[in-house]
Amino acid sequence: MRKLNKRIPLGLSVAALALAGGTAAIAANHGGKKGPDANGDKIVTLAEHEAHADKMFTRMDVNGDGVINASDREARKAKRFAEADANGDGEVTQAEMTAAREARKTAKKERRVGRSAERFAKLDTDNSGGVSQAEMDAAREMRGEKRGKRGDRMRGKKGGKRGMAMLRQADSNGDKAISRAEFDAATTARFAKADANGDGQISQEERKAVRAEMRQQRQERKAARKAQRSAN
Repeated sequence: MRKLNKRIPLGLSVAALALAGGTAAIAANHGGKKGPDANGDKIVTLAEHEAHADKMFTRMDVNGDGVINASDREARKAKRFAEADANGDGEVTQAEMTAAREARKTAKKERRVGRSAERFAKLDTDNSGGVSQAEMDAAREMRGEKRGKRGDRMRGKKGGKRGMAMLRQADSNGDKAISRAEFDAATTARFAKADANGDGQISQEERKAVRAEMRQQRQERKAARKAQRSAN
C-alpha cells in the first residue's frame, strides 16, 4: 500500500478508498446517514444509491472543482487551518488550537450519544421504551451476521488494494484524477453488479450475495498471501 501511495496522490488514494467503501456500503444494512438506505427499509434503490454517491463525492471534492485529485489534499489542509484560525489573522494561537481540539471532542461526543440512541432505537423494535428478551435475541443474531462485515469497515487498512483497482478502472482517461462523470460511472457499475435481477434496487438477498462475494475475495487474497509467504 505504501508503494502505491508514493505513485498516486493522496487525493486519489482517498477516492480509491471511497470507491471500495461504496461496495461495502451497498453490502451493509446501515440506513440514513451511515449508508445509502435512506429510509431504512433494507432495500437500496438506485435513487438512494445515487444520493449516497453524491454525498461521498461532495465530501471528497473539498475545493469544489468537480474533480478529485491531489489539490483536494491541500484544500483540506487549508480548510482545517481556517477552522482553527478563529480570528482569521493567518496564525493559529495556542488558545485557538485548544478551542479547535475541544470543538472536535464535543462533536465526537455528540456523535457518540447519537449513535447510542440510534442503537437503542434499533433494539427496541416495538417502540415500547424498553428492550425485551426477544429483541435482545434478535439483536444477537444480527451481530453475528455483522461480524462478517467488520473487515469492510476497516477499509483504510484492508480495502485500499481493492480501491486502487477500482480507481484504475474509474480513471478512464488515465490522468490520475477522478471527474464526477468517472466517479458516477464507477459507482453505477458497482450498483448494477449488485443488482443481480436488474430491477433497479438492491434487496437484502442481493446485499447478502455481495457480502458473501466480498468474504470469498478476502479469503482468496488471504490464501494467496499465505502461499506467497510460504514460497519465500
